[in-house]
Amino acid sequence: MEGRVAIINGKSHWEGAAVESTDLRAGAALILAGLYAQGETRIGHLQHIDRGYEKIHKKLAGLGADVQRISS
Repeated sequence: MEGRVAIINGKSHWEGAAVESTDLRAGAALILAGLYAQGETRIGHLQHIDRGYEKIHKKLAGLGADVQRISS
């Protein structure tokens, strides 16, 4: 911590993984992390994400993201 700023030093690249959304904000963060990661990321427990972000996969795909929903 430097004052009111947290400095985080992490890996230079992330790799995709199978993860589960535990709540709405965590789900959104997992989506963004998955888009940044190399390889495939699969996110489970989509009901949390669906509750706050209607058809987010279509909106992100419209922006050029390589994302698809494989369950309803």
